[in-house]
Amino acid sequence: MTALDEHISQPGRNDLVKQVREKIDALGIDYVYYQFISVTGRIVGKGIPSDHWERTARNGFQLVYGATANLYTDRHNNYIGYGAESSELVGIPDPETFVQLPWDKRVARVFCTCFRNREESEDPGGLLASDCRGNFRRMHQDFEQEHGMHLRSGMEPEMMWLKRGENGLPDGGYTKPNCYHIDQFEALRPIFLRVIEYARAMGLDMVQGDHEDAPGQLELNFEFDDALRTCDRLTTYRQICAQVARENDIIACFMPKPFMGVSASGCHQNLSLWRGGKDEINILGHKTLPGMEGAYAHRKGGENLFMPDPAVDAKKPGPVGLQCIGGVVEHLPALTAIGCSTVNSYRRLWDTGFWAPVYSDWGYQNRTCGLRVSAPGRFEYRAVDSAVNPYLMSSAVLASFSDGIKNNMDPGEPESRNIYEAIEQGKKVKKLPLTLGEALDRLSEDDVIKDNALPEEMYRVFMHYKRNEWETFLATVTHWDLETYWDCLP
Repeated sequence: MTALDEHISQPGRNDLVKQVREKIDALGIDYVYYQFISVTGRIVGKGIPSDHWERTARNGFQLVYGATANLYTDRHNNYIGYGAESSELVGIPDPETFVQLPWDKRVARVFCTCFRNREESEDPGGLLASDCRGNFRRMHQDFEQEHGMHLRSGMEPEMMWLKRGENGLPDGGYTKPNCYHIDQFEALRPIFLRVIEYARAMGLDMVQGDHEDAPGQLELNFEFDDALRTCDRLTTYRQICAQVARENDIIACFMPKPFMGVSASGCHQNLSLWRGGKDEINILGHKTLPGMEGAYAHRKGGENLFMPDPAVDAKKPGPVGLQCIGGVVEHLPALTAIGCSTVNSYRRLWDTGFWAPVYSDWGYQNRTCGLRVSAPGRFEYRAVDSAVNPYLMSSAVLASFSDGIKNNMDPGEPESRNIYEAIEQGKKVKKLPLTLGEALDRLSEDDVIKDNALPEEMYRVFMHYKRNEWETFLATVTHWDLETYWDCLP
């Protein structure tokens, strides 16, 4: 059997496919978005009438391989990753992710796993390595099998709500840059209440929110969970924000740094490893679920391997937690290329005074470090921004954890000083890459991250896309160039 055959023949899948048909009929669904995630985190895929659910669940749909790279051309007009001569992928829906769209209840969405075409001469029906979501799910399963632990994560998705100018481009923030100011939060009340309404309808357990310190900047948090579900929920959250922006004729901006002199938008990852636990269905007040139970489940209970051992140190993470921190500190330069994946990401690291992490070190409540233990039982990875592809980031973090555990990596003692003052006092610490080009160089030198988090053509596609992005920037005359040099002589 091919990998595709094995996937559609998984025990219990036929029952899930039948349950989706029941949901389609009960909810009056006419149309389904079959979606997967591109290398940059975009949602791509096809729409198919719901009449064809069973056939599509069995046979899938076809789309060019290049869709995993946004069907984008580089500056030499070559398609990134795959040329026009390449075959077409097969997208197979994962029925447990089926959910009705609350803004148009005739439509539903389902995430898909991508495979090589059945007619390929080499590895027909094989796993498509440029499918970042499918890769992460497999990596997580392999990690759990090898180490007996699974990753749970929570993400802090900062983003900005911007006014739309007459030309359709951003025209400043919707609010003033006043951090935690309830008046500014209130100004965005129609926006965030609609986001929360849609999010809860699609299975996100929204827990808190605030106005951050940039124009129109909100952070709305949802409950942490099994890492794959958290990635899916961040993707869903972005989809919701885009819809709410359309309804209000404003812009939902996930660009990391649209304005200098104020904070950028991060997407901090709160991470922990667990043994055991089980899924519980949180129906969020629904009388009947507008989707499959899997979209509303949260993994609860079990043993948190990052918790401190009070007999040793009531504050310091346990041995597994320290090994994982050691692994991340070791690979942080390469991870930066994935967590800070755009040219604009590095404006965040250069704009001093706004708590953006630029050093590979760890501490407790120390925001000058790349990692901090923000509460017992978890740590916060900070070198990641709002444009991140969460599946690639989670894959890279998992590869770092595995390396730290297998090689018993010691992160050293936590840094309690301001890292800048500590360096002045003689501390030696690695600085993060400060341009996308430098970060890509560090990634190219790190075989652990390349081989485990970006397997096979995933690395080739990612590097082609991002090298082209960096080189295109270098080959572009910007407004800054004109302002600085237009009258530089005589």
